[in-house]
Amino acid sequence: MGLTTDEFAHAAGDFLRSGRHPQLKRSYLACTYAPMTELLHYLAAHGFTNCIASGGTRDFMRTVTEEVYGIPPENVVGSSVALEYREDVGDIVHTAAVEVFDDGPIKPVRIWSRLGRRPIFAAGNSNGDIQMLDYCAHGPGPSLCLLIHHDDAEREYAYTGGAEEALLRAARDGWTVAGMAGAWRSVFAPVAGAPG
Repeated sequence: MGLTTDEFAHAAGDFLRSGRHPQLKRSYLACTYAPMTELLHYLAAHGFTNCIASGGTRDFMRTVTEEVYGIPPENVVGSSVALEYREDVGDIVHTAAVEVFDDGPIKPVRIWSRLGRRPIFAAGNSNGDIQMLDYCAHGPGPSLCLLIHHDDAEREYAYTGGAEEALLRAARDGWTVAGMAGAWRSVFAPVAGAPG
């Protein structure tokens, strides 16, 4: 039998709050990007509705997004497994079947189907974000597309793998590129209650 949505949320939240990143040697919550949280807080303070659209698992992320980013669970779009209602337990349970992998061309479709809006600002960091950034760029009004380049080997990682096409599209289409090494004063944000 699959975990109920509450059981899954409890297990995922425990993992994110107590687990440690194997390479960065920090708790997972302590791997939160400082510029990302600062930007989200700034946008929220100026009337924007912030959402997360990720290839990561929606129900996994929802356990901490409000606490860490100020984004409520209903504004989190991501990959998901199929859910089913089980009368024998009177609850919704996770199944083993993948419902959708929220990446590439699926991402803008999921944004529209779940949120009913085209973003006017979108930020990504990989080839899987190209179509989301492109969707944002082709809206009827002004927009901003931001690509984060992981180029900081000292404080995080330096890699282009998985973002080669996105970097080419950014150069071609005029998207803003922020390299972590040169644009970020700090990488990781302190999160209340997160062990170091």
